[in-house]
Amino acid sequence: MTTAGTYTPEPGAAPLSRMIAAQAVLETKMLLRNGEQLLLTVVIPTLLLALFSSVDIVDTGAGKAVDFLTPGVLALAVMSTAFTGQAIGTGFERRYGVLKRLASSPLPRWALMTAKTASVLVTEILQVILLTVIAFALGWSPHGNPFAVLLLLVLGTAAFSGLGLLMAGTLKAEATLAAANLVFLLLLVGGGVIVPLDKFPSGAQDVLGLLPISALSDGLRSVLQHGAGMPVGDLGILAVWAVVGLAVAGRFFRWE
Repeated sequence: MTTAGTYTPEPGAAPLSRMIAAQAVLETKMLLRNGEQLLLTVVIPTLLLALFSSVDIVDTGAGKAVDFLTPGVLALAVMSTAFTGQAIGTGFERRYGVLKRLASSPLPRWALMTAKTASVLVTEILQVILLTVIAFALGWSPHGNPFAVLLLLVLGTAAFSGLGLLMAGTLKAEATLAAANLVFLLLLVGGGVIVPLDKFPSGAQDVLGLLPISALSDGLRSVLQHGAGMPVGDLGILAVWAVVGLAVAGRFFRWE
């Protein structure tokens, strides 16, 4: 005989891991459905790789242009998702009160940020797969240690995530939108993505080389183009940006 209450759901919040997974899936779907985000994360990197690899516009030095460009475009893809896209999306969620409401849900704040990070990583995996396929079709010949590449991408993601969350959590949404897009354009030009850093004046090279986009693109290029070992200097720069950016973002991020 069936006992009363057998079909009554047990009250209480879902397991934390399930809540984080569900929020990460939602964040990923929202990101991939956003036209502006797709433009930044997929269309622009893809067009840059295809165009500059096929047309001799920029002097990329000896060797095939695609061998120089692919590492830089991979770095740009990480920046577009972890920094620009996350800053803009989180900034407007904060403006419309979405973050405030989520912060009052059973999902802890740190778990919400974990879900956002997972969403960024999933999107980056899709970007890397797409750009890699296109690069191989264009004649790319990568070298080097895959673990070094993975470590560079993870540290680069952490560095740009910290900066993106800092911007989204301290500026107004409109200011974040303008600043994030401006930074994206400036780093696209001056971060060694398309134009080699040695094309800039020597004084500027020293400063530009300390930027996270420069460290990420240079590190990936050292490994994938030149077959170098572990790029300790570039990893160190990214690690500093990651630690400082995430720490400052955690300290000054405002949920309202």
